[in-house]
Amino acid sequence: MDLSLVASNFLNPPVLFFFLGMLAVFVKSDLEIPQPIPKFFSLYLLIAIGFKGGVELANSGISQDVLLTVLAAVFMSCAVPVYTYFILRLKLDAYNASAIAATYGAISAVTFITANAFLDQLQIPSDGYMVAALALMESPAIIVGLILVQIFAAKREDDQAISWGEVLQESFLNGSVFLLFGSIAIGLLTGEHGYEKVKPFIGDMFYGALMFFLLDMGLIAAKRIQDLKKTGVFLISFSILIPILNAILGSGIAYLIHMSKGDALLFAVLCASASYIAVPAAMRMSVPEANPSLYISTALAVTFPFNIIFGIPLYLYGINLFWPI
Repeated sequence: MDLSLVASNFLNPPVLFFFLGMLAVFVKSDLEIPQPIPKFFSLYLLIAIGFKGGVELANSGISQDVLLTVLAAVFMSCAVPVYTYFILRLKLDAYNASAIAATYGAISAVTFITANAFLDQLQIPSDGYMVAALALMESPAIIVGLILVQIFAAKREDDQAISWGEVLQESFLNGSVFLLFGSIAIGLLTGEHGYEKVKPFIGDMFYGALMFFLLDMGLIAAKRIQDLKKTGVFLISFSILIPILNAILGSGIAYLIHMSKGDALLFAVLCASASYIAVPAAMRMSVPEANPSLYISTALAVTFPFNIIFGIPLYLYGINLFWPI
């Protein structure tokens, strides 16, 4: 692999702030960020990426490329939990296997945003409608994960039955998904004219907010490393190897439907990432038998750092081998 790609990604300022946050925990610094502030930046990033994606959709229209991308995203979001479930069942019970499988079928918006920043740094173009794929890959994974529980887990008591109304509400109307869909819709309705009005807020401030958010993510990820003792070698290996497998499958689909190189990387990153916000919230509510430290620590303390440090340049290297120049 071209080590310059790794160096380029590693020396990206937002990624360096992620490491700064981890270092603060390792050296026992008292650095901390009051909780309402990271929440604000999380909402800001969702608004910014969703709005810009909506504007790009307005410019490009709902083309065949957009529809194929959306279908591919939904397919991977449904397929990944199924085959990862059976891999996880080699060592785990049905509840934990389903929760972790759903986690890896869903996506990390911050990993996607970091990959976007990486493409910008290398001046590789991508289409804004990839945000539509991002928005549609969370809910199907949650629903498939819960279906796996219903099919394979031991029969529950009546008071532990899944409330599908609450599950569907959490899947489609949880704050992150709702805000992202809403921002896409507003960007689509207002188009380039609307973007010009908010460009200083959404465009110029974006990378500063991303640096601040990844600083907080570094603090959280380093604290979660202690939870890895509970996961064992199997889950640690799973949380590195499965993202690589998912990225290979995602890249293959991207090649078949003729995505551009930049879009192919973003799609591979979506397939390779894992949710540490929406899915854990849904699993805690609907599958209390699953251990949250397993699906949160693997996604946040292993897969997330692996992807933003090594995964993104690794996936681009693979894409460069097969895509036309």
